[in-house]
Amino acid sequence: MKIKLFSMHILCMLLIFSIISCDGFNNESDAPGFQLISFFDLRERETFIQLTNIDADARNIHVQIFDVENNCNENDFFDNYTENDTHVYNMRNIESNDGNPTGVVLPNNAYGFVVVTTAQEISGSLIGNFRVLDNSGYEYRTNSLSTKFIFADSGTDSDFTFNYNVKGDVNLSDIVGITYNLFESNEPFEVTAANLTSSWVLLDIDIYNLDEVPFSCRNVIFACTDQDNPMLPDLLEYVANNAEASANVASFEYGINNAIPHSKGGELLCPGNNIAEGFVNINLINNGGTGGIFVGLNNGNGRGSMDSLWFVNFCLNGPTCNQNS
Repeated sequence: MKIKLFSMHILCMLLIFSIISCDGFNNESDAPGFQLISFFDLRERETFIQLTNIDADARNIHVQIFDVENNCNENDFFDNYTENDTHVYNMRNIESNDGNPTGVVLPNNAYGFVVVTTAQEISGSLIGNFRVLDNSGYEYRTNSLSTKFIFADSGTDSDFTFNYNVKGDVNLSDIVGITYNLFESNEPFEVTAANLTSSWVLLDIDIYNLDEVPFSCRNVIFACTDQDNPMLPDLLEYVANNAEASANVASFEYGINNAIPHSKGGELLCPGNNIAEGFVNINLINNGGTGGIFVGLNNGNGRGSMDSLWFVNFCLNGPTCNQNS
């Protein structure tokens, strides 16, 4: 598999990974696609998601919003874009492209992810970006994730890494995981995430210091859940019974370790570890859907950033799926 990384900022990276279920795709996060994925957060933060239809034809789109705090329940609406049309969705006050209310009103502390899909066809007609502005003064900004289908030689690799350090007084992190399932049999292509036992990613985490000495951490599960979700015990039991390993923690978000904990006081990938500069090694053990990780670093004041990389584990019915089979 060919991976293309777009390094926009020095403070953080975004890594999205999966086991490949069909060969023949090289996917670029910054390329136009038929579907875009964005993170949003309204917990003492504001989020703005910008969408552009770069096609010469008008496009109808389906917007799905998954709120982690509300057991990953979905809100959705449809919108229309003319050719070369751009619109910004303020997640605090979501209006459609024509300026009318969409009918979706999120709770003040909502957070999760947004999926935007072209309703008519699979084509590279959408590009976008999102901004998450924290009340303390820093922001995360990066391109929305898109999927571009390109034939390429591919294989399966399950080890991934991201660097981190405390330069610029970085002391907080937001390791955000997005997991969902795509159902290509429905029109438009529907994404689901609330069923935790069918949408999760199990990972083995290790941290390496600057001398490349590894420190073993623990297994973690990413899913669209917080610690109050009544389905959380069922998810932990399901993974233990159906995966190659188990974990005692599952969450939508984590901090890195004790040196750079989570911005909102959440669970850590590597509790008890205090390495302030190095890299996190992620080994994909099993997954029950498409999975991804946003890695954000900030200094709790005026500095924070995101970057992006993406490749997926689903393939749509049609000749592309059978290209290398």
